[in-house]
Amino acid sequence: MVILPYKDRLQLFARYLQQLIMESLGKEKDLDGKIVSQGMTVYGNKGSTDQHAYVQQLRDGVNNFFVTFIDVLKDREDRSIAVDPDVTSGDYLNSFLLGTRNALHENGRESLTITLDRIDARTLGALIALFERAVGFYASLINVNAYHQPGVEAGKKMAGEIIALQRECFDFLRKNPGKPYSVDELARSLGKEDQAETLFNILTHASQNKDHGIKKVLSDKPFENLFMA
Repeated sequence: MVILPYKDRLQLFARYLQQLIMESLGKEKDLDGKIVSQGMTVYGNKGSTDQHAYVQQLRDGVNNFFVTFIDVLKDREDRSIAVDPDVTSGDYLNSFLLGTRNALHENGRESLTITLDRIDARTLGALIALFERAVGFYASLINVNAYHQPGVEAGKKMAGEIIALQRECFDFLRKNPGKPYSVDELARSLGKEDQAETLFNILTHASQNKDHGIKKVLSDKPFENLFMA
């Protein structure tokens, strides 16, 4: 799903919908515990400029998406800037939307357009409410829990485990100051042989900063670098 709002004030809207839709619908199991691997990938940004990052693929590449255009009729409270005779900046913005939509349609790409009179607190709230209700309804159709995010919780839990591993690693090095260790040696010493790559990332990050006093001894091969406190 691609979100293309043609309004500066909606520049962050696609990011909000990315969080709403992907977090709500991206589920491994349905309400009956069956593996269904559901989800919908969402991307997009301000249509007038950022469309150039992906419209080429949308029109000529793999056809596995649909586009939601968001059109705001009122350009601004005052007159728009005239950039050509009888053509304002708002006219160009409107032509970008219509031109892009027509170019996609010409090549058999599906889209829909949501048209708003203006952007204010009321219309923005209505737009958010529309998508929130659509997501909840869609979740009921595919039989998943839109309000449960086990994948997000898994990432947070693993982040906590990595912090615990970091503390254990730093404590070991500080108890043996001045002695350089390879990542494999540290992993064996900590009984964490299966986490050698994670230790390498932790120590490489720490050695580039002055917060923990971790130093790096360079080798010709990065994974053979030595680390010490």
